Amino acid sequence: MIIKRLIMAATLMGIVTVASGQYKTGSVPVEVKTDTSAVVITLEDALKIALSENVAVKVADKEIERSQYAKKGTYSSLFPQVSGSGSYQRTIKKQIMYMDSDSGDDEEGGGGFGMLSSLAPYFIRINELSAMQGMPLIIPGESESSSSNSGFAVGRWNTYNYGVSAQMPLINAQLWESLRISGQAVDLAVEKARSSRLDMVTQVKQAFYAVLLAKEAFNVYKEVYENAVENFLQTERRYNAEKASELEYTRAKSVVAGAIPNVYNAESSVMLALWQLKAVMGIDLDRNIDVSGALDDYSSQMFRDIHENEDPLLDHNTTLRQLELQADQLASTIKMYKAAYLPTLSAAFSYSMIAMTNDFKFSEYKWSPYSYVGLSLNIPIFTGFKRHYDVKQAKVQAVELDLQRVETERQLKIAIRQYLNTMETNMNSYNAAAEAVELARKAYDIAAKSYKVGKGTITDMNDAQLTLTQASLQQSQAVYNFIVAKSNLEKTLGHEFIDETGEVDLENM
Repeated sequence: MIIKRLIMAATLMGIVTVASGQYKTGSVPVEVKTDTSAVVITLEDALKIALSENVAVKVADKEIERSQYAKKGTYSSLFPQVSGSGSYQRTIKKQIMYMDSDSGDDEEGGGGFGMLSSLAPYFIRINELSAMQGMPLIIPGESESSSSNSGFAVGRWNTYNYGVSAQMPLINAQLWESLRISGQAVDLAVEKARSSRLDMVTQVKQAFYAVLLAKEAFNVYKEVYENAVENFLQTERRYNAEKASELEYTRAKSVVAGAIPNVYNAESSVMLALWQLKAVMGIDLDRNIDVSGALDDYSSQMFRDIHENEDPLLDHNTTLRQLELQADQLASTIKMYKAAYLPTLSAAFSYSMIAMTNDFKFSEYKWSPYSYVGLSLNIPIFTGFKRHYDVKQAKVQAVELDLQRVETERQLKIAIRQYLNTMETNMNSYNAAAEAVELARKAYDIAAKSYKVGKGTITDMNDAQLTLTQASLQQSQAVYNFIVAKSNLEKTLGHEFIDETGEVDLENM
């Protein structure tokens, strides 16, 4: 029997020694991160880092930049569109021209072969050129028939052409409305970027609070473990003095063994919460960081915050703002479709040079200029009712968007009430839990002292410890639920978090 007791004591002391070497540092709870190389950051530091490193924020900023470029590209339509051109054409088969005579015109001396006869020297030269191609020409007036079946080739083998042209809209209502839509698209991109920042802020705050909650749970379970070790050592001394039963000794040992996994799980939860925080901040997961503060730091503001948000407004809600901007875009789109019924006026200018030769002696080419300037008026008449149906379609979209806005506003008001109710519930829960912690700690101290003097049992002390643990966790959970609901409420209300200098302002969050 004595040997059995010695073996059991040695085994349990091994467990206690290993565990206390990792977690037992005295009666005062320790920080989870014992590595002095860890960078300790505050909530404000976490938000500043996230604003510069978060991927969603970077993408939103790039979207604003893209929209601004698109707007500038649309405004370019107001400027003259200048283009240059150049071409070379090689004739494979020249065009043949035929000329017929009219005897009636000839008799009256007003045309026919009478006039063509005066051009005989020119036709002789043309006939010579045509003869070089094996195509003899019969000069008008020398043929017995009133028409000739022969002709002469016209044109030259090489044609060069180059020039510059420009067009510019003068009156185009549809274009002007499209420019307004482009400006509204930039405003919408800016609001979407603001929405991304609000989402990021909420995620960072909640991840930061989750780390604090995990650390609070770790401290609670670590305190439970330390109390279990202390109680076991006391029970062991009483057991060795034969003042405690084997049942009490075994229970004390089992409590220590059961407390160790809870400490490990709590520490693992702290690590996972830190990884989540680093992920939403946009930094390397291997970076060694820790957070400062405790959940109790936020408990003093619970009562003030709940009364400040009793009558919230949705003027700054980002979802409603985006719907308003989309409604403005649709209104401009309807105007743009209606503007398609109106005439458009544009100016045009062109200047070109042309040269036609039969050889490649560039220095001897004779370039002939050609240029013009003019106005072009376009009056739309009928396009198969396309413009009419475009306007109808846009109006239906506007009605759909208005219905969506009404429903969104209703859902947002419900969400606000839920957040306020959650905050109030957890405020009351915190008050009850705080009182329960105070009473449970007092009960545990009484049970511990009673057990120490032999007037209490290990069961009473374990029950008191369980009650204290549950009350402590409920108190921390109440604070956590309150500040999480508060962060969701701030996101819904669209609270600004950047001051005039571009710095994070926690007072406005």
